[in-house]
Amino acid sequence: MKVKQVGGTGRMEYKDYYRILGVERNASQEEIKRAYRRLARQFHPDVNPGDKGAEERFKEINEAYEVLSDPQKRRQYDQLGSSWSQWQQARGAPGGFEDFARQWFGQTGPQVQYVDLDELFGQGSLSDLLNALFGLGGTRTARRRPRRGKDLEAPVELSLEEAFHGTTRRMERADGRVVTVKIPPGARSGSRIRLAGQGEPGRAGGSPGDLYLTVTVRPHPVFRQEGDDLWRDLDVDLYTAVLGGEVPVETLNGTVKLKIPAGTGGGKTFRLRGEGMPNPKNPNRRGDLYAVIRIQVPTRLSDRERALFEELARMRERH
Repeated sequence: MKVKQVGGTGRMEYKDYYRILGVERNASQEEIKRAYRRLARQFHPDVNPGDKGAEERFKEINEAYEVLSDPQKRRQYDQLGSSWSQWQQARGAPGGFEDFARQWFGQTGPQVQYVDLDELFGQGSLSDLLNALFGLGGTRTARRRPRRGKDLEAPVELSLEEAFHGTTRRMERADGRVVTVKIPPGARSGSRIRLAGQGEPGRAGGSPGDLYLTVTVRPHPVFRQEGDDLWRDLDVDLYTAVLGGEVPVETLNGTVKLKIPAGTGGGKTFRLRGEGMPNPKNPNRRGDLYAVIRIQVPTRLSDRERALFEELARMRERH
């Protein structure tokens, strides 16, 4: 690789990879690929046997394409400009980065003890590199910046009874640690529960991320949930529907009595206040339970019962 003196300091010669491939600096990846293929065919050693100039040109073309075809390398190349070659030489060499810093900023630059370069260039910010080299607020040593840990998500499935009363779950994290999670009353499908500080650990002293539980409430054989309200079908025998009376209603909080007026028809809906689901934001406030009447018609009649029903039918016809 060629080296020449620049300002009394040995520096590697800057290569304009865009000029080598004959593309603009804002060229798309597809344009860079097309230019590389065209030039590679033109200067390939098999096409130009014994031509040292073509061989060197072919190497430059491959070197340029290796950088510009990789979005991360291309971003670093664009940021560093004429210092790209020194950066490449400094990477991995003992004391190389300090030499690079002195060459770039002069012999009087500060001593750099540690820089997390991969993370810096992953951010894609040249200003971050300058801050890391020279510090902020008079700090002369570059350090890894604290990084907050990533947030994590995990699904959790509940029965309707668990969602009503609240429950706990033991969750095992990726690091093997078991976390006991308290799920408050009123959870519903699609809701998210945030567990502060239970996500991935932070880096370089950064705070940990959070863990979010995404709730799914399993379908219930009796109740249907709509927000804070519950709905259910309620079977009532024909005699109670006709004559009136009281029927027991099973709720998620126990059994209550419901008064059925005489002449109640199928499909009529009764509202039981406060017998629905707890509100997630205020568990002391609950929704309502709606009971939809289903009339149970007797299917096996004795002779006497049948005779009575026939007599009733004739009485209705006369009226």
